[in-house]
Amino acid sequence: MHILQNSFLLLVSTLALVAIPAQAHVVLQDGAAAANSSYRATLRVGHGCDGEPTTSMRVILPAGFHGAQPMPKPGWTLRTVIGPLAVPYESHGKKYTEGVLEISWTANGVDNALPSDFYDEFVLRGTTPAKPGPLWFKVVQACAKGSNDWVEVPANGTSTKGLKMPAALLEVLDVQAASGHAH
Repeated sequence: MHILQNSFLLLVSTLALVAIPAQAHVVLQDGAAAANSSYRATLRVGHGCDGEPTTSMRVILPAGFHGAQPMPKPGWTLRTVIGPLAVPYESHGKKYTEGVLEISWTANGVDNALPSDFYDEFVLRGTTPAKPGPLWFKVVQACAKGSNDWVEVPANGTSTKGLKMPAALLEVLDVQAASGHAH
C-alpha cells in the first residue's frame, strides 16, 4: 500500500511541476486525483487580460464531477448555476439528477478586482468520477476590458500543445488498478 501511495504522490508532484511553467494559463494546482474521491480544485490565475485586472472568474464544471461546493472569497460575490446533470450519480443512497454546473466569483468593485501583475486562486471541492480519464475545467476570465476564455480542449488525448486558450486539465487516475488491489 505504501508503494501505491508513494507512486501516486510522485505522479501528482510530477504533474504539478509540469503545470508550473503554464502560469500564463488558468491551471489546477494539483493536476491529478484518484477516481471516485474528494478533490479540492484550486484554479490559479496568473495574469489579467492584456494588462487589465480580472473582475470575474466563471468555471464550467466537467460532466462527472459532482457535489461541487465553491469556497467564498472576501470581496467577491459567489454564484452557482444549478441544473440537470449530464451524468447523474448516487450518494448515501440518494440519486442526484441535478447539481452545480457552473461556479462564478465576481469582484465587488474595482478595489476588489485582481490586478494583472498579481496571481490568485479560486477554490472549489467536489467528487471525481468513478471512471478514470481526463476532466477539463473550462474557465472564463472576465477583465475590466475583454476576457480570456480558457475553454479549448484537444480533439483527443491530453496534450494542450497548439491550443491558444486551453481549459484546465485534471487527470483522474485509477489508483486501485495501479496497485492490483481491489476490495
